[in-house]
This record gives sequence, C-alpha cells and structure tokens, in this order.
Amino acid sequence: MRKIGAASLVAICGMLASAQANADWVSPVKGNDTGGIIAYPIASQRDVRQIAAEYCAYYGKVAKFLSVDPQYGGYISFSCRWVPYGPDGQPLTSRY
Repeated sequence: MRKIGAASLVAICGMLASAQANADWVSPVKGNDTGGIIAYPIASQRDVRQIAAEYCAYYGKVAKFLSVDPQYGGYISFSCRWVPYGPDGQPLTSRY
C-alpha cells in the first residue's frame, strides 16, 4: 500500500513539474465609473488617450489624465468626469 501511495505521489509531482505555467489575460484598464489606471507598458503599444476616452464613454463621461509613473510596473491614472474642463463647459441636463 505504501509503494502505491509513493508511486502515485511521484507521478503527481512529475505531472505538476512538467506542466507549463500560464498567465491569464489581464485587461489594460482597471477601474470603475470614477476613473482608473492603465499599465504604463501599454503606452508604447497603444494610444492611452483613446483607451481612457472609450472607457469613460461607456459611463457617459469624459477622461481627464491625473498622473504618469514612467517606470516598469508603473501606471497612468485618469478620472472620468461629467463635465469637460473649460470656460464653456456646461453641466449635463436631462430632459424628461
């Protein structure tokens, strides 16, 4: 009985050691309706302004960039605002 248990333990360890490690796909944007962050390495591959604009447009808002941490593991942060900045920015109104 001990030989069977030891043999199955060796077989399981061998299968686990030979299996490859897979990382799951992660979205480039993490956040919610108030804003979010974009991984900094994405900035060299894609237009982060477009990514943030599309993300905030999903909530009916506009993007305003807050900060950039330009290093490996850094991020670009943005907020989603109701009203665009500027002197002619008017509050959004709903008509029922």
